[in-house]
Amino acid sequence: MALTGRTVLIAALGALVVAALPGWHGILLVAVVLLLAVLLDLALAAPVRGLRLERDGADSVRTGEEARVRLTLTNPSNRVLRGELRDAWTPGAFSDPDEAYRATRHRLLVPAGERRRMETVLRPSRRGERRPDRVTVRSLGPLGLAARQGSHRVPWALRVLPPFTSRRHLPAKLARLRELDGRTSVLIRGEGTEFDSLREYVPGDEVRSIDWRATARRGSVAVRTWRPERDRHLLLVLDTGRTSAGRVGDIPRLDVSMDAALLLTALASRAGDRVDLIARDRRTRVSVRGHSGREVLPAMVRAMVDLEPALVETDAPGLAAAARAAAPHRSLIVLFTALDPGPADTGLLPILPELLRRHSVMIASVSDPRVAEMARTRGTVPGVYEAAAAARHQEEREEIITRVRRMGATVVEGAPDDLAPAVADAYLALKAAGRL
Repeated sequence: MALTGRTVLIAALGALVVAALPGWHGILLVAVVLLLAVLLDLALAAPVRGLRLERDGADSVRTGEEARVRLTLTNPSNRVLRGELRDAWTPGAFSDPDEAYRATRHRLLVPAGERRRMETVLRPSRRGERRPDRVTVRSLGPLGLAARQGSHRVPWALRVLPPFTSRRHLPAKLARLRELDGRTSVLIRGEGTEFDSLREYVPGDEVRSIDWRATARRGSVAVRTWRPERDRHLLLVLDTGRTSAGRVGDIPRLDVSMDAALLLTALASRAGDRVDLIARDRRTRVSVRGHSGREVLPAMVRAMVDLEPALVETDAPGLAAAARAAAPHRSLIVLFTALDPGPADTGLLPILPELLRRHSVMIASVSDPRVAEMARTRGTVPGVYEAAAAARHQEEREEIITRVRRMGATVVEGAPDDLAPAVADAYLALKAAGRL
């Protein structure tokens, strides 16, 4: 049961009656009349226990986008249901508390034996599975003095997928890929190792691309065209240890790495390459293997839904062993990890030579733009100290990158908005050079 503001107002006005009839008689009169009115209102209110509620609507959505989940309420009683409904959800289903308050409250007016459909618009701010809590219905009586109140469990599951903000770069990268494959109107000579076709020589072609035997047979100069290798294997390795929990701006490093991995997956699968994924710290958190074509990207998105950083040090030898097991033949291993001096010295650098003996390795690491801003700080004593600390960090990071490159690995680094296209460009460059 719940009392309304109207009941409180009437009780306050009853003080005038008590003033006219001082003593217990006046108080008793007001209390009895108000109590009878409240009981009558409760008796006439539509019951809430027998209500039937069902859900339908969206069951998946990308982070930050809208998802509409509908709730159908059936009033089986012989009374009109007037009141309010609150459709509560777990934290993270809305971008802010004010939006949650507005979106989860619905006015009710359901005649006897009829049904009404309400829509809750969710805008999840975090990845993962979001479930509703309770549906609370408050049924007001015709006098508006009191209400019956009850809660119902109406199960549903909304899977909040990674945002994949870098997909806006995909058309440009696919155009570059088509250019490498020779499928555009501008024919270029790729640096791949797979022969594609012969065509007529045009001024500007390299002399070394001329096929002299075909030229002799055809009576005109013929040029070989090449295309980048297909059906190569890429293994994407996400480091989910403690360094991946660090935030760059408002975004965890792991989320930036996942976004870059999704763009690379979309690009490589369109190029005809096979892409697998493992995410590991001290144990393997996610493994996506054996998918091909258009299946691989949805499979990776689903696998990343509940992936979170673990606040433990990554087991680097175990990560290398898992990578070798997932890539028994020559592959391009793309390792998304931090290049901070401490973890890289003890974790990354010792395992690189073993991986490079059989595979091509690309290290992708997100850099913090705040460090560059600190390095430019001047004018105050704290600013000078910040600049010195930032310069020291940048120097140590550059030393790590130089050592990694000398070993033979490709290093790609960038700010959160730049890492994904940079990784895609590095993949295209390796593909064009025939180094996959």
